[in-house]
Amino acid sequence: MVRSSTIALGVAGSVVAAVSAWNLYQRRTTATVPYETVATVGDVELRRYPSTVLVRTDASSEREAFGRLFRYITGANVGDERISMTAPVEVDGRGPPVGTSVPAEPTTRGERIPMTAPVEIETGRTESAVRMAFYLPAAYDIDSAPEPTEADLELVSVPKRTLAVRRFSWRPTDDRVARESERLLEALERAAVPVGGEPFFLGYDAPWTLPFLRRNEVAVEVEAESYRDR
Repeated sequence: MVRSSTIALGVAGSVVAAVSAWNLYQRRTTATVPYETVATVGDVELRRYPSTVLVRTDASSEREAFGRLFRYITGANVGDERISMTAPVEVDGRGPPVGTSVPAEPTTRGERIPMTAPVEIETGRTESAVRMAFYLPAAYDIDSAPEPTEADLELVSVPKRTLAVRRFSWRPTDDRVARESERLLEALERAAVPVGGEPFFLGYDAPWTLPFLRRNEVAVEVEAESYRDR
């Protein structure tokens, strides 16, 4: 019995080690939106992000929105260009949608384009249940990005912005995201850093990532000069 338990624990440990190694490899090989950390407020980073281009959609559910955007990066665009999705996923107001992640390498034919994260999601809209967006690589501007072939997708140019970001781990449930968002806002209020919107979620990992290895963040836009002298 002892021997069987030892073997079982050894196998389980090997599986965890293998999954952990794959998770870390995937993270190292996944591109992210570049940023510059300009200041810190306790455990909150103030980051300056460059202008970016995203493809966005409104849908009745997060799954529907994600599927529509995933079709875009796997060839549902003018030129049938392939875009390798990257992290993080951005969610406005709640946890990440079911299935959002760094997916397997697409098999659609066409030119491969490395996609840049985050994926942005805004929930609780009046006309649609969710608004979600994938960020495109820095090599693209609004004119050179491949046009979507589905009517419910649009390309959007996002100007430079400064975000206040708080990092946390484990499963990003709605409750945990809400709690971390509250802590983010409280930290900024104590430091008298003015915010310019509502917090949103940034997720960097695939659904199968081990909870203790997950990189999750909540972020909110702040005034561009609010980081000075912090």
